[in-house]
Amino acid sequence: MKKCYLYVLAIFLAGICFKSNAQQAPRIPEASPTQTIIQDFGLGKVTITYSRPSVKDRVIFGGINPYGEVWRTGANAATTISFTENVIFEGHSVPAGTYSLFTIPDKSEWTIILNKTAKQWGAYSYKEKDDLLRVKVKSTYRAEKRESFTIQFADVTTHSADLHLVWDHTSVYIKLNTDDDAKITANIDKLMQGDRKPYYFNAIQYYYENNKDMKKALGWALEAQKVEPKGPWYKLWEARIRLKMGDKTAAIKAAEEGVALAKASNDEEYVRLNQAVIDKAKS
Repeated sequence: MKKCYLYVLAIFLAGICFKSNAQQAPRIPEASPTQTIIQDFGLGKVTITYSRPSVKDRVIFGGINPYGEVWRTGANAATTISFTENVIFEGHSVPAGTYSLFTIPDKSEWTIILNKTAKQWGAYSYKEKDDLLRVKVKSTYRAEKRESFTIQFADVTTHSADLHLVWDHTSVYIKLNTDDDAKITANIDKLMQGDRKPYYFNAIQYYYENNKDMKKALGWALEAQKVEPKGPWYKLWEARIRLKMGDKTAAIKAAEEGVALAKASNDEEYVRLNQAVIDKAKS
């Protein structure tokens, strides 16, 4: 019985030792760390996963990345880009899905490639026949050096965004647009058939920013003021819409009322925003 106990104890202690050693295994940092960025875009999301090599005093484009050759757009595994909704990629329709993002750098322009094989190591098994799309974009020189390769989003709106590829002294901008206006408009129409109060703000904003039916947007702004008569935000949208419709006098009047409401509630932000409409209308 004692031998059996000692045998079980030895196995138990060995397990603890193994677990401890596994937890304390040495680690080495990646030379090109992986990053995943996620951007809300329209009704969906754009997700990019890539590895970030550094310059390290090397010649990058035209050097370690030769001009005219397919590049994985990072290091290690090929960069992937995922769209949960259909998008417009540099003017071309792209279905929702996950793609490899390859590029062909050149001195003054790059070829941007969306390849249908999403999981591949580098560009070693890249096949042009699997390309979904190829577009050319201009590259620009940056005075400021970027040590680590960087992919980032900029100037994101409800319907557009710029995708920036930046490394060393080179920048490339890729234009993205949403492809869900019909779906969004249908959603707004459906929501505005019920209790409108939770949806006034977003509906008005979307119609205004996307240059849709301004009369409908103005009607919503006026309705919303009846629900929230002390709020300066719907006066702001009324003023903005009237100004876009060309009625400067009515825009100034609405904005002045918005300033008064904002001052009454000590809302400095909406004092400033309404005043900006007045200044624009008077300029």
